[in-house]
Amino acid sequence: MAMRNDSSVIEFILMGLTEKAELQPPLFVLLCVNYVVTVMGNLSLINLICLNSHLHTPMYFFLFNLSFIDLCCSFVFTPKMLMSFISERNIISFAGCMTQLFFFCFLVSSECYVLTAMAYDRYVAICKPLLYTVTMSRGICSLLMSGSYMMGFAGAMVHTGCMIRLNFCDSNIINHYMCDIFPLLQLSCSSTYANELVVSIIVGTVVIVSSTIIIVSYALILFKVLHMSSSKYWSKAFSTCGSHIITVGLFYGFGMLTHVKPSFAGSVDQGKSFSVFYTNVVPMLNPLIYGLRNKDVKLALKKTLKRITS
Repeated sequence: MAMRNDSSVIEFILMGLTEKAELQPPLFVLLCVNYVVTVMGNLSLINLICLNSHLHTPMYFFLFNLSFIDLCCSFVFTPKMLMSFISERNIISFAGCMTQLFFFCFLVSSECYVLTAMAYDRYVAICKPLLYTVTMSRGICSLLMSGSYMMGFAGAMVHTGCMIRLNFCDSNIINHYMCDIFPLLQLSCSSTYANELVVSIIVGTVVIVSSTIIIVSYALILFKVLHMSSSKYWSKAFSTCGSHIITVGLFYGFGMLTHVKPSFAGSVDQGKSFSVFYTNVVPMLNPLIYGLRNKDVKLALKKTLKRITS
């Protein structure tokens, strides 16, 4: 996509997470730790899945893609966020801002669809176990992931293309630590009606489709489990779905808190605070949730460490 900009703004200034001087040193340290843990955690999970053949199953194929997306998120958002703590003016070019916006939309949408595919995978595993290998074949799994990335790419292209068409001729100071859609729309001196309509349609479609499939999948799983008297079956179902339910709850929960705008003063700063959990904390927690709660991952870690040390 050629980033042709007819407006007078050629660069933006990111205000960062906070302007309070006393909060900047501890936040910088915390975010540095978050960045290291996120990168190491997701890279470790990706390597464990690749190196251990017993993890070459549909569930871990989806988990591999989830970790890959979370790893990309940390590279897209965190370095520029950290720059706002150590530089006097955190400048990002127009092209750089649009690139960050594109990857933000692409990664978030793709993660929604990956989580949806994971819910469907759990439904088939628990409710249709005899058909699992046929229903979740390698071809089907690859098709689900290709579709997730393609739909994420298409949505991101539309969002970014609509943003590039706007004129920015007044302020170039973004009250955020990244180039998000709504902070950019606030700076435009041309009509943003088309952009807001596009946001409503695309985000509404992604949220409604993904949340509906996830809710229906878990409703059917719950219905199946309630009709099974064995406590062992209950335990297996919960251990299989527990990590995914926690991940979905964190992802959608913080996403809603970030984008639902309260009417009282200070809502912008509150939105930035919630978005840190959405873009930084959740990608850090995902490998911990799946690693600490999953026996297969723990076994793979033990085998890998034994292989390295022997």
